[in-house]
Amino acid sequence: MAARCKPWWKAPACAGAVLILVGIVLFGSFNVALEATNTQEFCVSCHTMKWNLEEFKKTPHFKNPSGVQAQCPDCHVPRNYGDKLVAKIMAAKDVYHQFAGTIDTSEKFEAQRWDMANRVWAKMKSTDSRECRGCHDYQTMDLENQGSSARKKHARAMEKGKTCIDCHAGIAHKQPEPPPGVVLPDIEDEPPAASRRGG
Repeated sequence: MAARCKPWWKAPACAGAVLILVGIVLFGSFNVALEATNTQEFCVSCHTMKWNLEEFKKTPHFKNPSGVQAQCPDCHVPRNYGDKLVAKIMAAKDVYHQFAGTIDTSEKFEAQRWDMANRVWAKMKSTDSRECRGCHDYQTMDLENQGSSARKKHARAMEKGKTCIDCHAGIAHKQPEPPPGVVLPDIEDEPPAASRRGG
């Protein structure tokens, strides 16, 4: 009789089923939270990102003839799950800086802009502009339908193995002024693209 009154959670099959169910609920909840933090609304909910949003609204990635609008995660968060998790873990430092007040005024933000931009550019370069290629890709570009300057520059960039960020740094946010003594390289010995000037 005592064996029949054994609590259900002590039976291996029941305990296993409960653990699987709890795991599914936790994994599902984690993914809901992951996606909730992967929205434009979440990104600009910190007041330190308001300046970025206002800059972004003045760029072709926000408003353009085709009506296709990029969102913060399109450019800053990888699409595949594993890389997205790594990016989210690395973004924890942003939460620290939000609460530490590192960039909580426009003056502090501007003082850090060059370093922050260079970290983003280095990351993009190391991934061959992976996030850019979610929307733009050399393989699907119709060079013949581009303007003559863009056509020449893209063809040359393809030949030389350049990646998007090599020419388009500052495409979605104001290009920071380099510190004294730092000289930006000329792109192909031509005047820099509008994006290099922050436009």
